[in-house]
Amino acid sequence: MVDDGTVTITTAIFQRLVRADRSEQSAEEQGQTARNGFRQMVADGLQNIGDQVVNAKTVLPWALSAVGAPSALLALLVPVRESGSMLPQAAMAPVLQRSAHRKHFWLLGAMGQAIAAAGMALAVGLASGWVAGVAVVACLAFFALARSLSSLAGKDVLGRTVPKGERGQISGLTSMLSGAVAITLGLVIRLVGGQEAGVHLLAWLLGAAALAWVLALVVFASIREPSGEVVESDDGAGWASESWALLREDAPFRRFVLARGLLLVSALAPPFVVAMAASEGGHGLAGLGPFVIAQGVAGLLGGRLAGRLADRSSQRLMVWGAVLASGVIVAFLLLQAVPELRVGGWLHAVAFLVLAIAHVGVRVARKTYVVDMAGEERRTRYVAISNTAMGVLLLVVGAVSGGLALLGPEVALAFLAVLGLVGAWVSHTLPDTSKGATS
Repeated sequence: MVDDGTVTITTAIFQRLVRADRSEQSAEEQGQTARNGFRQMVADGLQNIGDQVVNAKTVLPWALSAVGAPSALLALLVPVRESGSMLPQAAMAPVLQRSAHRKHFWLLGAMGQAIAAAGMALAVGLASGWVAGVAVVACLAFFALARSLSSLAGKDVLGRTVPKGERGQISGLTSMLSGAVAITLGLVIRLVGGQEAGVHLLAWLLGAAALAWVLALVVFASIREPSGEVVESDDGAGWASESWALLREDAPFRRFVLARGLLLVSALAPPFVVAMAASEGGHGLAGLGPFVIAQGVAGLLGGRLAGRLADRSSQRLMVWGAVLASGVIVAFLLLQAVPELRVGGWLHAVAFLVLAIAHVGVRVARKTYVVDMAGEERRTRYVAISNTAMGVLLLVVGAVSGGLALLGPEVALAFLAVLGLVGAWVSHTLPDTSKGATS
């Protein structure tokens, strides 16, 4: 049959890309895992393509600058994007838990992200000044809310359709794909954009990002998700008391949330490096290209390796990711004191690249860890509550580092380096939940 042939080809491709011990799986189970895992990789890859364009650290700041939006709106981009996608998840979790299938929540989130990206494209292409800036930030807020729904549902679907030992590699492979796209995007911006703002180019790119989410929706809809346990929970403010109770009573989970908050070093440090490069002459759309390329190279080089390391031990990968991020910050600050090394901006680009590689490792590791540590009945709650807690911690750590940045970006980076070292120590105290540790 045609379907059998398709499954066989999909299985062969998937098992070549994702290595694992499948001795305990039947041929039928391997085919089902391959079909679902491959489609998850494609959908996540398309979503990551969109993410490279709707990027609050690189592309969107350049877009708002190009349309003449006030600097006050530029400062809102990262907090709106990151916190907006995390804070609502604990409140959303009870709604998902009352459903035997979670796939359709991911589809709703993807549609929302597509609509938001299309709105940004129209704002950048047709408006300017305050109007364009407010429209982009408003669309980004809607985008973040939609992303929170996809993020929450996606991890649950991954846990239901792909066994331990293969999940981290899926995340790593999609990071590789997103890295290749980022390199291509950076080259296009560098070569086509030149030194001009390139407003219309950015608008077309945002429109292409919207299309990527539509395609991701189509692919993800074909995943066959098994029915899961329906968990009844209280409405209203019940999720808040349940979240606090879980954090209070579950010591390993509480320690993971604390470690994840301290690992923000790899997420919050890169914008300071970019800002320091811009202050030394990296203006214009062409100046954006090297950082987008560096981000892509990080995903391409680190994605697959991080996935395999996360499946071996996501806990150890969190430790070494934090150590790497803190180490490169210290080295960067020391080298910054040598004026000759700052010529040409290569020092900033290299530091950004290594920080991005560290962030790929930390991101893949903590995603794999939270899925592996949670059983079927707690997976959605773990993901939702940890993300909501992270939204709060992000605002707190971001406010502290932003305040320290008034004394100079070097002070903020030093603070984040110390934070990362503490995060490495806390991560070291976590139990190892990977397949090899529990078999």
